Amino acid sequence: MSEETQQPGALKRTMKTRHLSMIALGGTIGTGLFVASGATVAQAGPFGALTSYAVIGLMVYFLMTSLGEMATYMPVSGSFSTYADRFVDPAFGFAMGWNYWFNWAITVAVEAATVGVVMGYWLPHVPTWIWSAVVLALITVINLMSAKSYAETEFWMATIKVVAVIAFLIIGVATIFGIMSYHPDVARNLSAGGNHGFVGGFGGMLAVFMVAGFSFQGTEMVGITAGESETPETSVPTAIKQVFWRILLFYILAIFIIGALLFYKNPALLHSSETNIAVSPFTLVFKQAGLAGAASLMNAVILTSVISSANSGVYASTRMLYAMAQEGKAPKIFGRVNINTGIPVPALLATVAVGLLTFVTSVFGPGIYYYLVAASGLTGFIAWIGIAISHYRFRRAFVAQGRDIKKLRYHAKWFPVGPILALVLSIVVVGGQDLASFQGSISHWNWSGIITTYMSVPLFLALYFGYKFKHKTKLRKLTEVDLDTDARQS
Repeated sequence: MSEETQQPGALKRTMKTRHLSMIALGGTIGTGLFVASGATVAQAGPFGALTSYAVIGLMVYFLMTSLGEMATYMPVSGSFSTYADRFVDPAFGFAMGWNYWFNWAITVAVEAATVGVVMGYWLPHVPTWIWSAVVLALITVINLMSAKSYAETEFWMATIKVVAVIAFLIIGVATIFGIMSYHPDVARNLSAGGNHGFVGGFGGMLAVFMVAGFSFQGTEMVGITAGESETPETSVPTAIKQVFWRILLFYILAIFIIGALLFYKNPALLHSSETNIAVSPFTLVFKQAGLAGAASLMNAVILTSVISSANSGVYASTRMLYAMAQEGKAPKIFGRVNINTGIPVPALLATVAVGLLTFVTSVFGPGIYYYLVAASGLTGFIAWIGIAISHYRFRRAFVAQGRDIKKLRYHAKWFPVGPILALVLSIVVVGGQDLASFQGSISHWNWSGIITTYMSVPLFLALYFGYKFKHKTKLRKLTEVDLDTDARQS
């Protein structure tokens, strides 16, 4: 390591507004929309799925406005971990930071492994670990160059995803209005065969809640990028304001089209999975429209989504580890930054090292891979809970210290309804992940399923109480909350 790299430094603010907007946009578009959305229509019916996505979408919008208010006022790479520390409790910030780092570091491994599966569609005889190695090397180089190189890469990959969704919406609307050669029974499809568009009752909608929640994870990334934005006071609000319209356009309209063109009992929808390209509702609709090579086209788009997710995972977890080191919650070495590039190289290499776990999974079988995924499964929702609590405390501290809310450059919508609603719904989503395992008496509960599903919750609590007992931290008094360090406005 060079002398420059070992010197403590600071991150460089090189990201432009278009970068932040596309990063936030790309965070909502992935395999959850391209593939898993078909299963939601099969589970809850067209209008059941629409209702679930609308509710979760509204929750995410409130969460993003809460994060946007804090990130505009205090744009730091530690984002919600730093906010949890300063506005709630140092132990809460510690647990939030390590929780989020672990989540994205594991996501890098998961997505790298998924790349191998996706590439198997074209080259089934090439070992999957080769593609995983290529992708890990690629995203490592991209993230080592500069924050701007990461942002520029995400900008173009997000653009590919946006173009695919827009093409789907145009072809879907044209099919509904009878412009294309294929003419589906739209009325029957939307009514779900006489069920008024709802299937499976509340249980079906709750199941879709889970899928919708996972689909929207990643939108909070804009809070981390604020620490390297050229103009966070304008870029962050711009990105946040677009979230609602993105959710409305890309998810609500896309699911409406899927429900209108594909009957909910379509066997392909029932077998939707995040790696089965052939039964992607996007692929099915494109095929109905007579688009040759629809499966290969969507496979390429999904490959872009997976690489984008891995790339974002390296960036997000690296910045979180760097921020924790700066605050004394991680080894100091992870707080070192290369003076020339502004990249926290040690934190980046540590994150990529965790990504190498994908090779362990390919050697020792899917068991390890499964538990890694399970251990990180709910951590994104835990981060959302932390954002809601932190924002509620931020506002209360702002008022308690006699400051004028009107002086905030960006205001979260419907406070305190927004963060409270987001908090309640996030807890509902976490609690409802695997209700089937709790059926019957305690002796008959599916403890294996419960442990793998909820593993991340006790891990978070262990981090929280472990730090709290060791450092004897307490809930910060509202009048003593630090609202000045790193603030960019008075």
